Formats: sequence, C-alpha cells, structure tokens
Amino acid sequence: MVVYVTYQGTTQTRFDHDYYVTSHLPLVMRAWKQYGLVGVSAFFPPIVQAGTIAICECVFRDEVALKAAFTSAEVPEVMADVPRFTDSSPARVRAVGL
Repeated sequence: MVVYVTYQGTTQTRFDHDYYVTSHLPLVMRAWKQYGLVGVSAFFPPIVQAGTIAICECVFRDEVALKAAFTSAEVPEVMADVPRFTDSSPARVRAVGL
C-alpha cells in the first residue's frame, strides 16, 4: 500500500529540503516502522515553481499497517514536526496498483 504525501505552494513557500530528508523522514520511519511502514522516499521538482513543491512516497506493508500508523499515538509527534520545515500543509493521496 502506497501513500503519497504532497505539499503545494508558490515560489515564496518555505520548504527546507535538507531538514525534510535528514530529520523529518527519519522521524516518520522511527514512528511508523513498528506499524508496517517499510520505506519512505522524497521527490522534489527540478525547478522552483508554483504547484507541487515536494512529494513523499510512504510504502506500507498493507492496508492494516497504513491504518495503524495513521491512527497511532505517534501521529501528533510527526505532525508537530511539519512547521519546522514548511509553512505548507501536507495532503495525503493513496495509490493502488492495478
């Protein structure tokens, strides 16, 4: 099961790529690995422009793992870290392979 977390913004939107990759994503892995998160990856557009400014791919073992992570006691800690790297709000999109 894959969930994409996207961040939208403008050329003025603050987004610290380094903090996101070196601090936030490891926090996400530590928080949700115990529930079945098997990997996270970050993707950024090659140029600064309005629209999608970052995408995170979160791969979970299955639907049960995804639900357990997103309803876990660790959610507040993960979400409290978001203002440290951006002033954009994350949006989640689930992907299903065909």
